[in-house]
Amino acid sequence: MTQAPIADAAPSGHHVEIVGAVKHYGKARGLAGVDLSVRPGQFLVLLGPSGSGKTTLARCLAGVERLDGGMIRLGDRVVSDGKRHLPPERRNLAMVFQDYALWPHLTVSGNVSYALRRRHIAHAESQRRVLDALDQVGLARLADRYPHQLSGGEQQRVALARAVVARPGLLLFDEPLSNLDADLRERLRVQIATIARDSGATVVYITHDQSEAFALADEVAVLDAGRLVQLGPPEQIYRNPETLFVARFTGSAGEFPGQVTRVSNGHVDVRVGNGATLRARHGGALSNGAVVRVLVRPAATRVLKETSGSDAALTGTVVDVAYRGRGYDHVVAVAGGTLSSVFDPNRWPRGAGLTIRLDPDGCVAYADDSADTTPH
Repeated sequence: MTQAPIADAAPSGHHVEIVGAVKHYGKARGLAGVDLSVRPGQFLVLLGPSGSGKTTLARCLAGVERLDGGMIRLGDRVVSDGKRHLPPERRNLAMVFQDYALWPHLTVSGNVSYALRRRHIAHAESQRRVLDALDQVGLARLADRYPHQLSGGEQQRVALARAVVARPGLLLFDEPLSNLDADLRERLRVQIATIARDSGATVVYITHDQSEAFALADEVAVLDAGRLVQLGPPEQIYRNPETLFVARFTGSAGEFPGQVTRVSNGHVDVRVGNGATLRARHGGALSNGAVVRVLVRPAATRVLKETSGSDAALTGTVVDVAYRGRGYDHVVAVAGGTLSSVFDPNRWPRGAGLTIRLDPDGCVAYADDSADTTPH
């Protein structure tokens, strides 16, 4: 059973300030002028696909990588700029990796206490902190085991205990749940959120999983090609994605090319490929005649049992179906594209014809910069 928070936890973590962070790997760009500020004790998630720069940014924060330009400040100390680069052990931080990174020749207790060795803490106090940390993650009974005697989830909990035992000002998590099965991933996610927040540390957490990001974060920073493209609370990122990239990456059931026929009251009407008109919110300034792409969130789709004649509906054919416990997700081919994750409590067989109603508030229209508007 999870015990009370570790006693004497630090009241707050580092204030993290990143200004104009630049990092290159030869001709490849890792970071391209990232500006970011994280309040003490805040839980920030860096979200983005592989190669977006999130791991590079975390490694620069940790001191594992050296910036090529810009500045990083942790608390009242500049730890990286053009003149200085403090090593990781002088930054008062801890990092939890996806591959656990435990010492195989040390016991669970030995791995956790290793984080305290450089701090010259008395043996009795060190032992007390280690047992408190292991209690926090529910592993006190396994203190004398070695890493090879533990499951993957247990090893990751040892890594979590090792990270918080020294009460650092900054906790960095590099996709710590990616090697675990789905059920364990969810349980450990809750434990990470609770223990990290109880520690008082500032948290920077890396993931490519938008559902994980939204479940954990106070704020989400979305990165693309080494740039910070949007920063805000999870609700804001999901509700008002500023770019088509952010909208796609945070959950899409499909998208449709079309042309704006009317603009009114925060929404636009868009004529799409099959002649239907879709109503959507606009992600940026749009005018009549603009060529756009309408992105549809999964929650915006609803199966109509009877055809209503609504021009905001699309007709199509079921091409795949998957059972999800509370009902079924359908993949439906419609004119001009495909809708995935169309949920309905009933199972519609492959080949069945369906009419799908789209909620305008779950659809967002963006200017289609890739469209060829040259006269032919």
